[in-house]
Amino acid sequence: MAKTDFKSVDDYLASQPESAKTVLARVRAAICKALPAAEEVISYQIPVYKVEGRSVIYFSGWKKHYSLYPATEALVAAFRNELTPYEVEKGTMRFPLAEPVPEALIGRIATFRAKETAEADRAKATAPKIARRPVAGS
Repeated sequence: MAKTDFKSVDDYLASQPESAKTVLARVRAAICKALPAAEEVISYQIPVYKVEGRSVIYFSGWKKHYSLYPATEALVAAFRNELTPYEVEKGTMRFPLAEPVPEALIGRIATFRAKETAEADRAKATAPKIARRPVAGS
């Protein structure tokens, strides 16, 4: 039975097959280099990197690939040409385990996601508050 109670990213990586450990360690390093102030935690039983308490980017290992999440519309549009060789669908970017890790691309994706998350937070904070009016007859 697969382990599903990871307490740390080290714990998660230790559970992976030998063929994936080195690749996933490189993915982790690329994200950590791009987001040095990020908090590294486990959420949904996979590694996630949080900046100012907000989840920015997740990764997970699979039999033949590893994935990065989320692949937002803006991210996919910004990296359209660079993501062409990879499978991108339903908010997920999939990279083959058998190919070299595109560390620079992963770093740029992590940085993009951090900015995207911060901008969403700023927009939410500056959005006008809409007062709710009572509905007639209630």
